Amino acid sequence: MNGKADFLYFDFKLLFMQKLFLKVIILKKNPLLLTVLPLFLCSCTDEAPQSRDIFAMDTYMNIVAYGENADITLNSAESEIYRLEKILSVTDENSEVYKLNNSHGKTVAVCEDFVNLLDFSTGFAEKTEGYFDISIYPLLRLWGFTTGDYKIPTQEEIDNMLKYVDYSKINTNENEVTLPSGFEVDFGAVAKGYTSDKVADILKENGIKSAIINLGGNVHALGKKPDGSMWNVAVTNPLSPDDTLGILMVTDKAVVTSGNYQRYFTGDDGKNYCHIINPFTGYPVENGLASVTVIGESGLMCDTLSTALFVMGKEKAVEFMADRPNMSYILAEENGNITISENISRHFELTADLPLEVVDNEN
Repeated sequence: MNGKADFLYFDFKLLFMQKLFLKVIILKKNPLLLTVLPLFLCSCTDEAPQSRDIFAMDTYMNIVAYGENADITLNSAESEIYRLEKILSVTDENSEVYKLNNSHGKTVAVCEDFVNLLDFSTGFAEKTEGYFDISIYPLLRLWGFTTGDYKIPTQEEIDNMLKYVDYSKINTNENEVTLPSGFEVDFGAVAKGYTSDKVADILKENGIKSAIINLGGNVHALGKKPDGSMWNVAVTNPLSPDDTLGILMVTDKAVVTSGNYQRYFTGDDGKNYCHIINPFTGYPVENGLASVTVIGESGLMCDTLSTALFVMGKEKAVEFMADRPNMSYILAEENGNITISENISRHFELTADLPLEVVDNEN
């Protein structure tokens, strides 16, 4: 749907001084674009952090964990990431996704993780009335977002590809999946969120109570910092990607952002076309939103919602979130207006000089 797992890049800079200051600079989709910036400053502690840098799912990842078993546990977390990558990659010829996409209408047996993600994705597509759709891959490929060979397709080409975008045509029977010929799925909008949840579970099962998981810009904070304070996560200003929009203070939360500044190309017509495709029109989204940040306990839900809300646009997004008081959001519009849910207002500091609206998301 949004190609979040494609062409990602970030750079880590670690600096330890009198107090531990770990600054993770994440450059997503484009090495010049700052997206999510976790900052954690804590007092000196006997617990030395264990850090692991990983390249998987076409992006750089980093996990920092505190605790007795941190180093051994990070080995297990790294193995889990690679295991899921082998299942969910859209380009690896040995992955289950690749095999399904090239099955030409034949039934394919898949593993439990695949079934879990597929059931979640199609169920969520139903809840969003199709604003989220994992069968969007043919359109992503048409626009060149899967290869970097960008182009503005003709209306005829788009209309032809739209015939192959319909999550309801995906048939499942326990661990068997059937796609109509020409259809393709892509878990790019959910894979890192699902993986961050799996990694967080592994850390918790091994007694880790304090950690920060950063999977290519999908941030998942486990517990609090070793000094007992909350983790600080900076959200990028999509209107000025080298600057910060604001700072979130979180504990046991995932933070995921989707935006039109993360990956785009400029067409011959001079317009910018972003990587998030509207599954109804077949065109990159243009609805006034510049970015959507979602905060919640589940990385998978945050990952999915950040894409779905971006496609919906502000009005529908606010309405959709009205009965989800356990989730929080930050909507940044291209005109500079910032809208946040009331339930995050005490834990978010707007640092950019932009107008702020707070919306009550509890009925």
